[in-house]
Amino acid sequence: MITTATTVGAYLRDLPPDRRVAMARVCSMIRRSARGVRESMRYGLAFYELDGPLFALESGRRHMSLYVAEQEVVLRHKEALAGVNSARSFIRFSDFNRLPLDVVEKIVRESVVARRARAANGSIPTQAELLKLWAIKEQAAQAPQAVTRAVAAPAAPKPAPARGSEGTKRTPTRTAALRRANGAKPSARSPAERRPARSS
Repeated sequence: MITTATTVGAYLRDLPPDRRVAMARVCSMIRRSARGVRESMRYGLAFYELDGPLFALESGRRHMSLYVAEQEVVLRHKEALAGVNSARSFIRFSDFNRLPLDVVEKIVRESVVARRARAANGSIPTQAELLKLWAIKEQAAQAPQAVTRAVAAPAAPKPAPARGSEGTKRTPTRTAALRRANGAKPSARSPAERRPARSS
C-alpha cells in the first residue's frame, strides 16, 4: 500500500479499522520490546532503526508484513510461525484477529541482541542490502509526489496618484479655483480656458 503519510501515526490513521488495530499492536510491541529503536516512515513503510534498518512493517491489501533484518533470527522461529518467507526474511500475517505476538516479540528481542553484536564487530548490513533482501524497490515504494498546480499571480493594481501639491497635475481650471478659495484675484485666463466649448 503506497502512502503519502510522513509519520507512523498518520500511516495508521489512513488504514481500515481492522488493519489499523493490528498494525498498532505490532508497532507498540516493537517500541516496547526494542528499546532505543528510531521509528519513521520510509519507502511507504513503518521503519524501525537501530544502527541501521532493523524492522519494517507494511500493510498490504489483505495482509500485513513484518520485515526483519536479522535473517537468522527469523529462521530460528520458522516452525512456530505461519507465513514466514525465510528467503526474503519477512513474516506475513493474514489473520488480523490472531496475531502471534508472543513469538513475534521473541523475534524482536532477539533481533535487537543480534544487531548490537553486529554493531560491535562492524558487520551491519547496509540499507541497500536489506531492501534487496526484502525485495523492496525504492522507486516503487516511494510515496507519490503531491500534484500541484501553477497559479498565475494577480496583476498588481496601479498606484493611485498621491494627494497634495506634489505629484498632482494642476489643470488651468483647478489652479483658478484654488486661487479663488485662497482669496486671490483671478489672473488672465489662459488660451485653454478662453477656448470656447465645441457644440455637439
